[in-house]
Amino acid sequence: MDYDVAILDLFDDSEEATARRRGWVGAVQRGFRADRPEDELVDRWVTHYRAERATVRGAWLPAGEFGAGPMPVATYASFDKTLNAGREVLPLRMVTDVTTSASHRRRGLLRQLIEADLADAVTSGVPVAALTASEATIYGRWGFGPATFRHGVEVDTSAGFGFRSFTDPGRVELVEPVDAWPHVRAVFDAFHARQRGSVEWPAPYEDIHTGAYDFDGGGANRKIRAAVHLGAAGAVDGFVIFKHGEKNTVAVTEMIALSPEAQLGLWSFLGNMDRVTTVTHKLSHPRDPLQWALTDLNRVRSTEIEEFLWLRVLDVPRALAARPWSGNGTVVLEVDDAQGHAAGRFEVTASAGGAEVVRTERAPEVRLTAETLGALYLGGVPVAQLHRAGRLDGEEDAVRRFAEMADLAEPPYCLTGF
Repeated sequence: MDYDVAILDLFDDSEEATARRRGWVGAVQRGFRADRPEDELVDRWVTHYRAERATVRGAWLPAGEFGAGPMPVATYASFDKTLNAGREVLPLRMVTDVTTSASHRRRGLLRQLIEADLADAVTSGVPVAALTASEATIYGRWGFGPATFRHGVEVDTSAGFGFRSFTDPGRVELVEPVDAWPHVRAVFDAFHARQRGSVEWPAPYEDIHTGAYDFDGGGANRKIRAAVHLGAAGAVDGFVIFKHGEKNTVAVTEMIALSPEAQLGLWSFLGNMDRVTTVTHKLSHPRDPLQWALTDLNRVRSTEIEEFLWLRVLDVPRALAARPWSGNGTVVLEVDDAQGHAAGRFEVTASAGGAEVVRTERAPEVRLTAETLGALYLGGVPVAQLHRAGRLDGEEDAVRRFAEMADLAEPPYCLTGF
């Protein structure tokens, strides 16, 4: 079947274009097993994608075929924001809303859409692409590797919850979410500028964090609450957005602190709320000091560790030069890439925390796929671990040298889903 593969014009308000946009949103909702979209969801979707100058692709049944109409059988969208790579904040192609109808799978639709978009990113000079995946087995074939991980925790805040010696030098104030937004945004911007692995927030985050719209339930989100932490000098240096649940529980939806004191101050606030015995957080910082600050470290229980941000390196020299390097040395990498964007041999010479990366004809010392390069890029998984798993080839000496150069002491951290 010859599908009608096209890019939506987000600024065309004709009847046909409006119907196709509604059909596209409906296909996304269907693909993610959500309710059919209401008018407000479609309007907000269009507003956000216009603001991002997004490219919205789809595949429709050709006119005359049974089932043809404004709803596509495959959807795909992308836009450009930024990634903090550690030494540089890079342009980032962000991929989202990828679906294929259950009745049109395995017909090459995703391949056609994603490969066209990655080629466009390369032409546009974007060195890295990213997505957050609902399934871990789909995107490796296109060079995406899991680069950060989501850590879930459950904290017992029942009677006896307390710290060994922490006294908050500042204070926490409850603020209405819409009033907290300027402070929330400012804290995130400071966090993004300094946190390796952070991805810039896309446009819907203002609606999400102010409660203006609930993308899961529709209408305003009246359940979320916000609190900000003020340091000793009175400046906002952290925030938490949360909602109360059943059985004396609180679910944290977002928490960022710019210092350990602010982090513990927010946890102290959450842990000492009346009629709350359990606090959960699905995006906890992997080095959160909470557990070791408590008198009883067993009150913090890890509930899940799951891949979160997937990265795809498109420009190897530019991307590798933008990340930090921990040791001095030289290694020749050979990257195998089915799409060709990252393929080749590259001489990496690391010194003083940075690296010079150039193409070379020298014999490779370490060989890996584009998928594995994406997983390694932010330093979220050790080189030796991937070598032991058979994901990276080379003589022991070369692999050890590469690990000494590439492994990083601090883990990457990403809070941005899209």
